[in-house]
Order: sequence, then structure tokens, then C-alpha cells
Amino acid sequence: MTTDPTRTAADERLRRWRMVLGGESADGTGCMLAGQDAAMDGALTALYGGKDSATRQNGRGGDRSAGLGASAPSVARWLGDIRTYFPSSVVQVMQRDAIERLGLSALLLEPEMLEAVEADVHLVGTLLSLNKAMPETTKETARAVVRKVVEDLEKRLATRTRATLTGALDRSARIHRPRHRDIDWDRTIRANLKNYLPEHGTVVPERLIGYGRASQSVKKEVVLCIDQSGSMAASVVYASVFGAVLASMRSIRTRLVVFDTAVVDLTDQLDDPVDVLFGTQLGGGTDINRALAYCQSQITRPADTVVVLISDLYEGGIRDEMLKRVAAMKASGVQFVTLLALSDEGAPAYDREHAAALAALGAPAFACTPDLFPEVMAAAVEKRPLPIPEAG
Repeated sequence: MTTDPTRTAADERLRRWRMVLGGESADGTGCMLAGQDAAMDGALTALYGGKDSATRQNGRGGDRSAGLGASAPSVARWLGDIRTYFPSSVVQVMQRDAIERLGLSALLLEPEMLEAVEADVHLVGTLLSLNKAMPETTKETARAVVRKVVEDLEKRLATRTRATLTGALDRSARIHRPRHRDIDWDRTIRANLKNYLPEHGTVVPERLIGYGRASQSVKKEVVLCIDQSGSMAASVVYASVFGAVLASMRSIRTRLVVFDTAVVDLTDQLDDPVDVLFGTQLGGGTDINRALAYCQSQITRPADTVVVLISDLYEGGIRDEMLKRVAAMKASGVQFVTLLALSDEGAPAYDREHAAALAALGAPAFACTPDLFPEVMAAAVEKRPLPIPEAG
């Protein structure tokens, strides 16, 4: 929203209030909109309505809908308008609101509509939830939309993830007769503090600790266990991308498991996260215990294994069995990480009783952003405290 330099400060304040209020409720400002301002106001009013505009109930207790309607031509024109007048981040929010407020999900099953939208993680989640209802004529377009989002995420996340995990893997492979350039001085000094000579102000390093030399063998095994209930859509998208990145690293053997009341192992599709995503089925119940039982059966090197459970912890299976499995895995040497969400939005609604029970077992549950995930994995690989963000 640009400012006309010929306007007075008072005129500009009225204009901004007119834009904020929208619709007929703004008539009292005495400010008339024209040109781009009028077009922007029309696009906003079509979705959110004006304060005094007629309202229709949409089943959620008073939310307004307005003049957008549910016809493909009008929605396509509106999508074009908002992409013209608003930045991409705002467009994505408005699209999400249109889908939720006006029930436009069905229109996403039409190829021409998919080509008009601004793709983001949340749109991908919506498409995945519609996957089973999607006609064949739409599926290729939907895959193209999902692939664009996935490729953008990989560009953003892959390099840092590989670099962070490679460093952690090398540091975790300590050796005790290192070359000089491989000495980990911080750990060496701490290991030899008992040999401190105060008269000389120095430590005698009787035992050297070094970084392990890189090798091509598998050093760690990672199991991503992902809840595919509807509330976890964004987490499923990010976890699939990270799964593909981890699978591309020779020193990590990665397994990806998704679950609701059934368990599906998608490990053989990890070379293409788009295939992984279309192999999921968002919605349905939740049986965490069953999923963890499967993951536990796949662990052959517990001391070198990291299990990452991504779930809101609303368990529909056997709670006590679930907790016993986590305790057993940790006792065997598995590093167990519980993420309530892997997304930019923070923690969703989650089962606080189960979260507290896991924390008591030494597996605190917390929400993790995609940018923090590499650091969480590095800490798990090195068996050090996880970088848990402070609650907001």
C-alpha cells in the first residue's frame, strides 16, 4: 500500500482507516478510494467482508463470508487480483483464509485453479488431504505444485542440514591418539583438569581427545516417525523434505515411517520427497504405540540410533505400552527426540499429560522450527542436551 506524496497527513490517516475498516463501514470516514486502493479494498472485502456488510453463517459461529462466492471464474479472478496487489506472504495468508472461511477446498481439484494459487507449505497440506478425492486430470498439476514447494524447501534447508550433521558426526567419532590438527582442545583440557599445575599455570594433557576422521561408513541411523493426523500437515511436509536430505548423506541410514491407526514405511521412496508426501494420507486416528513398536523392531544398533517422533501425542492406542517402549529404547541407548510440531507456527494443541510423561522419561516434547531442526539432530547425534526453545 503506497502513499501519495501529495496527500496531507490527515488525508493519509483517513485513507488508512478507510482501508482498515473496509466496505460500507468506512463511509463515515468521508474518504473515497480509487484506482489500486479501490481494487485492494474490493479483494479484501470479497474475503473478509466489511464491518457492516451482510453476513452469512458458515457453521463456525459468526464468521463472515462475503462476495467471493464459490465459482471457479470468480475465485480465479480474485486469486489474480491478490497476487497483483499484495506481497507473496500476504497472498498465502489470504488463500489459507479463503479455503478455511469459504470452503473452497473443492475448487483446488480443478487444474486451472491450482495453476493460479501461490503455493506454500499449507497449500501442500491441503492438497495432500484432498489426494484421495483428486481426479486424474488434476493429479499431475497437483504434483507440480507440490514439487515446486518441496524444491524451494530443499534449497533453503539442505546445505545447512548436511553441514551441521556432518560436523556433529565427525565430532561424535572421537579418537584418543589424534594428529595435532585433529585434537579437540576443549574436550582434551576438560578431560585433563586433574593434571593442572598451578605453579606453571598449565594443564598436562596426559590423554588427548580428537575428532574422528571422516569415513564413508554408516555412523548413525535415524528413524523419523511421523504422525499423519490432519493437524500435523505442515510437519509432514517438512519431515519428508528433511528425510530426503538425511537419506542423501552416506554416513546416515534414514528410515521414514508415517502412521495414523496403521503404520506405513516409506523409506524406499525417500529419494523423492514428493512421492513420500503423496504416499501419506492426512487425517484419521492415531496409534503411537503401534508406530513405535514397528520402529523399535527395525533398530539393530541402538547406541547409534536416533528416533524422532513427530506427533501432537493424542494417543489412540495403549498409553502405558507407548511409554514403556520409549523407556526401553532409551535404556538400550537410543537417542529419543519428541517433536510436537516441525513447522514455523510453533506447538499446536497437544496432549500435555503425555508430554509430561515423556519428559519424565528424559524425552522432553517441544515444537521445533525447520531452521532449528539441524541443531536438534546434531545434539542428538552427539548425545548432548537438546537445544529446546523457551516457551513463548
